[in-house]
Amino acid sequence: MIQRPSDRTMALLLAALSALGPFSIDTYLPSFPEMAEKLGATQLQVQQTLTAYLIPFAAMALWHGALSDALGRRRVILWALALFALASAGCIFATRIEHLWLLRALQGISAGAGIVISRAIVRDLYDGAAAQRLMSHVAITFALAPAIAPVIGGWLQSWFGWRSVFVFLTLLTGALYFASWRWLPETLPPEKRQSLHPAYLARTYWKVLSTPSFLAATAALACNFCGFFIYVLSAPVFLMQHLGVSERAFLWLFGPAMAGLMLGSWLSARLAGRRTPQQCIVYGYVLMAIAAGLNLAVSLVFAPGVPHSVVPLIVYNTGMALAMSALTLLALDPFASERGLAASVQTLLQSGTNGLVAGLVAPLLWGSTATLAFGMLGFATLGAGAAFLHAHVRCRRLPPTLPF
Repeated sequence: MIQRPSDRTMALLLAALSALGPFSIDTYLPSFPEMAEKLGATQLQVQQTLTAYLIPFAAMALWHGALSDALGRRRVILWALALFALASAGCIFATRIEHLWLLRALQGISAGAGIVISRAIVRDLYDGAAAQRLMSHVAITFALAPAIAPVIGGWLQSWFGWRSVFVFLTLLTGALYFASWRWLPETLPPEKRQSLHPAYLARTYWKVLSTPSFLAATAALACNFCGFFIYVLSAPVFLMQHLGVSERAFLWLFGPAMAGLMLGSWLSARLAGRRTPQQCIVYGYVLMAIAAGLNLAVSLVFAPGVPHSVVPLIVYNTGMALAMSALTLLALDPFASERGLAASVQTLLQSGTNGLVAGLVAPLLWGSTATLAFGMLGFATLGAGAAFLHAHVRCRRLPPTLPF
């Protein structure tokens, strides 16, 4: 039996597992122009490799948690990492854009296991403020991935071409498989595992999907993230066309944005136990509102450029991360015996939203910095409305308190 590692080691490992998804998206963004040229594809067809990844990611995310509830967390993660490594190796040898769509779909099927099961592992181990602190520490380390990934991808693209990006992903996944095999313990004992019987799954999925507080908190998380994610999806256009930076300068977007995520996650960890989760959420939305308003003003008044076009992302992502841990834990709180399955549904809804935004919304917004800014403001407003609804529903379900 593997001995449980220290909290810091556990946070690093869970963050690395969660970061596989962002690495799958961000590392190859600088390669889009060459991929279109070498594979004889249009820019839109290359963009659709993101959708080919995100939709299966969302669909399979519905099952990762249920499988881990029945078979154990460790086993499902190891099998998922093995499949992702094989799909990444296949991408190296793709000769048509259709091949890449299929292999990216296989990556999407397996990449979600880390982020889904990591949330369940946190709730297996901790409750309350301790869970919020560990979730925040995971988020701090996780935030480095989207900042590092496009920089690594840009240099690999510059030195070796687009196929080297998938060589890198294959080697990275192999290293992560070894680390998980060596240090990841099983956090769900056999006596607490659940059935995979269709009747049980149907009842439990319905229970989760019919819980208003869960749906509201998950909608808030999805909308908050999409306010930033539209910039990730639009990164080649936003950076290389609007801001005029090179394929090696993707850090202009991802550096400030991830600095904001790390700062917000650090604040969330510091405030855990000192402020209620609801107060952390309110503070987060105040920062997001300031950032969205500032971003819109900058895009309407000034010509696109660095650093002023990316500074608002620091503030926005600080607020998003400050609210994220509290919203994630509040969404899972009603499901003490079905955490994995609930985390799956949470990831499904968030990733499904991301997939729709990638395929339908981002192409409509990336035409100018102003339309992207309006998109951020719109998603932040939707997120705030969902968070308000969650607070309203939760207050109605709490027992009344005595005035003395």
